Amino acid sequence: MDAQGRGRAENIDPADQWVLNPNTGDYELRLSPSAGESAVPGPRRSSRSSPRSGTRGRGGRRDEPRDEQHEVPNQRRRRAPQPEAAGGRRKQPPKKSKGKKALMWTGGVLAFVLVTGCAGAYLYYQHLNDNITSVDDDGAGTGGFSKDRAINILVMGTDKRTGKGNEKYGDKESVGHADTTILLHVSKDRTNATALSIPRDMITDIPDCPTKQEDGSEKVISGSQNVRFNESLGQSERTPSCTMRTVTEITGIKIDHFMVADFNAVKTLSSAVGGVDVCLAKDIDDPDSHLKLPAGKHTIEGEDALAFVRTRHSVGTGGDLSRIELQQQFLSSLMRKLKSNDTLTSPKKMISLAEAGTDALTVDSKIADIMKLRDLGMELGKLDMKNLSFTTVPVIDNPAEKVHTTVVVNKGKADPLFSMMRADESLTAVKKQQRKEKKEVAARLKGKKSAAADVRVDIYNGSGKTGAAQTTLTYLQNTEGMSKASQLGNAPSDLKKTTLEYAPDQADQARRLADIMGLPGSAMKPGKSEKNSQGLPAIKLTLGSDFKGAGVPISSPSKTPEGIQKVEADKTVCAK
Repeated sequence: MDAQGRGRAENIDPADQWVLNPNTGDYELRLSPSAGESAVPGPRRSSRSSPRSGTRGRGGRRDEPRDEQHEVPNQRRRRAPQPEAAGGRRKQPPKKSKGKKALMWTGGVLAFVLVTGCAGAYLYYQHLNDNITSVDDDGAGTGGFSKDRAINILVMGTDKRTGKGNEKYGDKESVGHADTTILLHVSKDRTNATALSIPRDMITDIPDCPTKQEDGSEKVISGSQNVRFNESLGQSERTPSCTMRTVTEITGIKIDHFMVADFNAVKTLSSAVGGVDVCLAKDIDDPDSHLKLPAGKHTIEGEDALAFVRTRHSVGTGGDLSRIELQQQFLSSLMRKLKSNDTLTSPKKMISLAEAGTDALTVDSKIADIMKLRDLGMELGKLDMKNLSFTTVPVIDNPAEKVHTTVVVNKGKADPLFSMMRADESLTAVKKQQRKEKKEVAARLKGKKSAAADVRVDIYNGSGKTGAAQTTLTYLQNTEGMSKASQLGNAPSDLKKTTLEYAPDQADQARRLADIMGLPGSAMKPGKSEKNSQGLPAIKLTLGSDFKGAGVPISSPSKTPEGIQKVEADKTVCAK
């Protein structure tokens, strides 16, 4: 091929090589006969074409030289002509609905190039793998997400001024902080999700952080007490795994994976989807963030998108909490754009997203592979946007300060919120058909309850917490008037969940104890009673690792606590 022809091949947009087959609803890679090499980004194979026009093979037949231009392994073959139906028309295969076509894409921006199995897709897979930057999680996570349990991902935005043009936003020599931090919790059944923002200026304790060094050795970075949360990343050589540990200490939620984005991620991702739709209730002119927009609706990308998520002095109260709400609105809009048909059915946008996502994000080493990221994307893609809620850790002004510049956790509101997330409770009303067995479990709590003085219960400790059975006994006897309660020491083995076993004729006693202990219906185990030390029938309470303390309800609240700030991802809100 001459230089001019090679230049044309290399300038082909990879998205233009993917063609929608209207019969199957699938995108297929079609390489142009004039292209000497695959236009999909990545390493190229060397051409094997011979200068000779052909050679004689067996039987005197001429073996024509192989045309590398047509050789695409596993390319889909053309369908055979369909038989004619009555009336002379050919019977067409049933078309996939638009919803199903869109569903093909929601599993991750790379699925469409990977499922075909063609050589071009494999090379592109290799290219994207080379884009990925990863950091060890240092044992701070679960070891990786699983399809049969809830998923927790920590998304961090650092204010480190890396990348072209970003030095204008501040100290370019800074090692960065955890500037924007969001814990994304996706429920086990994938019906709902909560995105929890953590204020950067929130005072907290940072634990000791074992951290792997470049030479393979481990260094423990000492923790800090009563410092800003944003110091959990970058400062004192802390890595993202230290932020993971800090968030787990705050929320009680063990995290599966982390992703870290710099300023460039906002610019490239917003541009990849063709801009993000935002709404302003008033004019904004912020010289610090370089955002200047009139009131109304706008579609922003690149530098404007970055300026939007960084502005704070011109919105709300002018502080970090107002900026968090603005960021939540931006992310909600970005996610709506990602899930829209305009994006999901556009190969050009999907390839741009694949490039932007793999190039701008740093992930933990457990998902530092395109196939693993795709699998994670497939799980996240099952989520319905209307059941995704953004919220913020409830905080109050730091009472130790005369001039308030930091905040502290409002435990009265934060603890129930964290409990809801741990228990997979949605902040939105999830509309789904309740299975028969779930109704039966919930029904165990309904009905007559006996008086507390009539409840005869034996308490066992399977929580792994020393003295749990005794403190529960003391609470039930002295506070709740359950004089017939007794504790019988440790259970044969530890349990994850607290259980209450009872015979059918003891259901009223079990319901009273469940009400006092705050037990969910799933903890109720109808069956047989046991005999206590006096030979009398007693119900059996075995405390599990979900036991939080005497008098503290085992189950989480089913409704969002009053006064919790919330942004629903499927709704458009104008920033004030």
